[in-house]
Amino acid sequence: MAYSLKIRKVGNSSGVILPKSLLEEMGVEEGDELFAVREADGGLRLTPFDPEFAEAVEDARAFMDSHRNAFRELAK
Repeated sequence: MAYSLKIRKVGNSSGVILPKSLLEEMGVEEGDELFAVREADGGLRLTPFDPEFAEAVEDARAFMDSHRNAFRELAK
């Protein structure tokens, strides 16, 4: 589904108003943080998930998995 969003002046900045149905679809509400992510095709994706943080978490999980025995020993 496509949404038409109009850019509006907000103080000294510009912003867009997101329809309630879109917010519900994304699972976000007022005050939540959204991330604009540039796609390989040049498009832009708006997401409530920080892709850099998600990547860091995956890297940490891989590190912990590869050093599982050391962490078990340290936990004793």
